[in-house]
Amino acid sequence: MSRAALFDVDGTLTDTNHLHVTAWWEALRQAGHAVPMHAIHRAVGLPGEDLLDHVLGEGRDRSEDDRLTAAHDTLYATYFDRLPALDSASELLRVLARQGWTVLLVTSAKDNELRALRRAIDADDAISDTATADDVEDGKPAPEPVEQALESARVSPERAVFVGDTVWDMKAATAAGVTCVGLLCGGIPRHDLEEAGAAAVYRDPAELLQRLGESPFSSVTP
Repeated sequence: MSRAALFDVDGTLTDTNHLHVTAWWEALRQAGHAVPMHAIHRAVGLPGEDLLDHVLGEGRDRSEDDRLTAAHDTLYATYFDRLPALDSASELLRVLARQGWTVLLVTSAKDNELRALRRAIDADDAISDTATADDVEDGKPAPEPVEQALESARVSPERAVFVGDTVWDMKAATAAGVTCVGLLCGGIPRHDLEEAGAAAVYRDPAELLQRLGESPFSSVTP
């Protein structure tokens, strides 16, 4: 029977959350918004419009959303040629693929951004497909991106494990009925990830790989 290993990307496989924080902070600053970086960090992982809702409030002037998003995208793109993968990220994906897991990426990243992230991870041979915010009406924490990945992999929720680094990841996977694993390398505290639904929490991809045999992945039999 098929099994699906679903992975968020930013903060989970790549050390890029704080690059997003910096890019959003500068985009907001240029538009006259003073938003503390810790507030932006808590919103990373949400689609752009939802992130702006989170940091500016839903009653904001939405006419500037496109300009803010474009500014973030331009600033973040300056890092495309040097995005850092997290230790053992590519090896983790390849080990799971060799064990028969269908590996999919579930991300809010846009196409050009995702291409840069995949170059950084350098494990395309192990990745079967991706599900992005562009594929669904509602991004994380709604379950639709995870459900889209399950449909692509043709597996039921109980035959999948989702790995992410934010509360939005945990909430999306839990709402889709998928066991979720949290990683601390995105900067979100263990308690927050567990409270949002994480069945287990590890430091980073390297620790998850090291402890794969005792992780929630071991509970989904071939």
